Amino acid sequence: MNIIPPSMEQEIAGRISRIARELSSQGIDAMLLSSFVNLYYTSGRVFCGYAYVTASGDATYFIKRPIGLENGNVQYIRKPEQIADAIAAHKPASVALELGSASYNTVSRLQNVFGDAKIADATPIINKLRSVKSEFEIAKLKDCGIRHAAAYGKIKKIFREGMTDIELQIEIEHLLRSEGCLGQFRIAGDTMELFMGNVLCGNNAETASPYDFAMGGGGLDESLPVGCNGSLIKPGNAVMVDMCGNFNGYMTDMTRVFSLGNIGDLAKRAHQLSIDIHHRLAKMAVPGTEAKALYDEAMEMVKNASLDGYFMGLKQKAGFIGHGVGIEVNEQPVIAPRSRDLLQEGNVIALEPKFVIPEVGAVGIENTYVVRPDGFECLTNFQEEIIEL
Repeated sequence: MNIIPPSMEQEIAGRISRIARELSSQGIDAMLLSSFVNLYYTSGRVFCGYAYVTASGDATYFIKRPIGLENGNVQYIRKPEQIADAIAAHKPASVALELGSASYNTVSRLQNVFGDAKIADATPIINKLRSVKSEFEIAKLKDCGIRHAAAYGKIKKIFREGMTDIELQIEIEHLLRSEGCLGQFRIAGDTMELFMGNVLCGNNAETASPYDFAMGGGGLDESLPVGCNGSLIKPGNAVMVDMCGNFNGYMTDMTRVFSLGNIGDLAKRAHQLSIDIHHRLAKMAVPGTEAKALYDEAMEMVKNASLDGYFMGLKQKAGFIGHGVGIEVNEQPVIAPRSRDLLQEGNVIALEPKFVIPEVGAVGIENTYVVRPDGFECLTNFQEEIIEL
């Protein structure tokens, strides 16, 4: 079995070339990657081992597991120290390691593999490259968005009066898996964890979370304090659904709001403002735009509507309104007030201006967009207005 799936050979070759050019421009001889997401990015599949890419454009895959992967660039190893022998003839003077995600012990061990080579950080380099999606990747994201929206279109039919939030979430999880969702919610960093997504009902939306998500929720147990908490879905409640959209290794992020009975004018007005923010920013988001300018524009609209007290939380407010998505659900760029990111064509961004209304719940939508020359192109096309259960 070839390590690079035949359908991805040209795409992977392009990625390796881009990595090589970036290494060369920074004066770094090679990069060694070991995280699953970056192994997938550089080979087209997940395996246990390492991808070694040089500034001259060569890629070698050092594999521990599984057996049976092959091509001219595959070498099987039992331990990383064997890499040193494999590259002895072209030992790099400098090498980039994933300092942003690898453990101290792993980095120390890999430093010994490369001897006196200067160590650089691969994390910002690979994150920057991954933030600009190719048309191959965008096609995957479009497919994901279509399937994501199709699943959301069936949520109303599975709701039954008297349900709790966890009962509804379990049914949505079953629905998504039946539609082909892989179920894996890949998140970068060690400050976030979640199971397949978030369903927030009523006052639980006010509960602050230790995680760096836009919305919180108390969760079902102190070991995973986020999301649904067993609340009964009652008349007057808003139900925010923000569930996993991973159907092919790439993820779309989409939030929609459902309601049971009348949720009041304040919640309806806040929800409409969220939609208006999306439409305004979609026109602004051309290549070269500062990410923080999008945040500032959204905040101005919120303050002008006198809804800033409810925006992005009540007791604890999220410090961003959008983020890149792709192989992981939290990639670059970040739409935040202190962001230094500039939008580039091919960025894929989940925009999520949301509000929490006391006694009602969370309202507002989230869509996934790709940055095009004339602004955002939406990948998650589904009814944006509140959907009555």
